[in-house]
Amino acid sequence: MADLLVFGSIAYDCIETPTASEDYILGGSASYAALAASYFAPVKISGIVGADFKPSDLERFRARQINISGLEYSGKPTFFWRGRYHDNFNSRDTLELRLNAFEGYVPQLPPSCADAEYVLLGNISPDHQKKVLESVKNPKFVVLDTMNFWIETALDSLVEMVGRADLFIVNDSEAKMLSQERNIILAGRKLRKMCPGAVIVKTGEYGAMLFHKDGFFVVPAYPVSDLHDPTGAGDSFAGALAGYLAGIEKTDFASIKKAMVYGAATASITVESFSCYKLEMTGRQEIERRAKYIKEISQF
Repeated sequence: MADLLVFGSIAYDCIETPTASEDYILGGSASYAALAASYFAPVKISGIVGADFKPSDLERFRARQINISGLEYSGKPTFFWRGRYHDNFNSRDTLELRLNAFEGYVPQLPPSCADAEYVLLGNISPDHQKKVLESVKNPKFVVLDTMNFWIETALDSLVEMVGRADLFIVNDSEAKMLSQERNIILAGRKLRKMCPGAVIVKTGEYGAMLFHKDGFFVVPAYPVSDLHDPTGAGDSFAGALAGYLAGIEKTDFASIKKAMVYGAATASITVESFSCYKLEMTGRQEIERRAKYIKEISQF
């Protein structure tokens, strides 16, 4: 197995859904992605946490054998987000956002993380992603994630990072925004020209699409009936996918298709609880069961 470096935000979230709410729970793109990836490969997590970050939350990473030597510590509070989901769970409003430890942050990747062969640059500023990528000695495969905020505020930097990625992951609305196409297929094809490797467009409860030089592929989502909190689903998808590829040390078309199945299976677990609780507790056996089911419903 190859090591996977996961870089992104580590946060405390306050979340309201149509059915429940939770305050100051572990969140952030790196948290979800690293925990998801840890079922498939050795993981090193990088990012910054604040003075208020709980030792018990560090133990949650250690419990999954995640290497935390890449974490940096600030005297400021941890990055904070408060959001409220609409009745359909598909859209949400940001009620409060505090950069806190991320304000003025310049990532300093330690030597213990710089030798990672596989890299997942989670949803965070493209300038931060660039700084981390340039600190990795010889990355073999780079997965890049982003969100609409960076498309709107840091477009040039984001486009540069897309051009340096081997696999670019984005959701359907962001794909249309970045490509300036209304049709999702045209959007994916256009993004594929921007990325030298491949592009995955996530379509939420409908699954995800892969645009690759060797073909096109669609994976359905695992059917979830017990939806609690969609936060972190996309990060879990990306983390499990990158972890699977690092675990088998293959990145061809067939391997990415299989990785997408495991990503969809893992993401379906994340949404069945607030924070990373169920993601941490479920285990590889349940991920395998859900992946097998996705394969079954995809055949005829």
